[in-house]
Amino acid sequence: MTQRAHRTLYFAPLAALLGWLGISQPVLADNPGYDRPGYGFTPVVLGTGDITVEQGLPDWSREQQDGVTSSQYSADSLFRIGIGGPLELQLGSSPWNSLRQTGAGTGYSRQGHGDTVLGLKLALPSPDQAFSWGLLGNVEFTDGAKAFRSNRRQYLLGAQFNLQADERNSLGLYLQDVRSGGIDSTTVAISDNYTLSKTLTLYAETALLHVPGQGSGTVAGAGLAWMLTPRVQLDAGFDRRLDGVAPTWQANLGVSIYFGH
Repeated sequence: MTQRAHRTLYFAPLAALLGWLGISQPVLADNPGYDRPGYGFTPVVLGTGDITVEQGLPDWSREQQDGVTSSQYSADSLFRIGIGGPLELQLGSSPWNSLRQTGAGTGYSRQGHGDTVLGLKLALPSPDQAFSWGLLGNVEFTDGAKAFRSNRRQYLLGAQFNLQADERNSLGLYLQDVRSGGIDSTTVAISDNYTLSKTLTLYAETALLHVPGQGSGTVAGAGLAWMLTPRVQLDAGFDRRLDGVAPTWQANLGVSIYFGH
């Protein structure tokens, strides 16, 4: 079977699902949005029993350090489940990863699945409809393939703050701390989401990353989110290292689907 035929078979079920969602389902007014794309998350939780599936198709990153270039593709998967009140349960993993390293006499290639992540999101009350905020905590287990698992269990705590500045601009601030083996890695990211139309949103973001023992770095990027239907969002974007220790390039391509009542 040719490579093109493989791709056709791979995307056929997805295309059928998108078509079914777009044609067979009623318009929904209570879709709270998605955690893809970009840094941070939407500080709103799903209704009780509602589910979203957010899938990288895949996402990609590239790093260059000490003459070695590392490229990784990750089909990151996130399942969000509304469990009532201000809470949402999250289950994530990357069932497929591909890593390739070249340069400095190195030739290395591996494929495998990543670690499992279990999380809980809390949407916090706000007296102002233009302001929303929330907390996200999760734990990443060390059950992935050897080339893609963390050395130790990781614990993440993130806080997201969103402000609807005007009819088109939504500003975001994301703060994150990841603790592993007694060491804390931090991320501070700011973003601006600009509504181009009822279905198309442009976003720009910049982030400061810090890993003890390795140093700090900054990245900046932009992308698009397109609401193909009231249930289905497609996203595409990129981030580029500006300075310091950070991935040289990061790119996202994904789909998010809302299975609400």
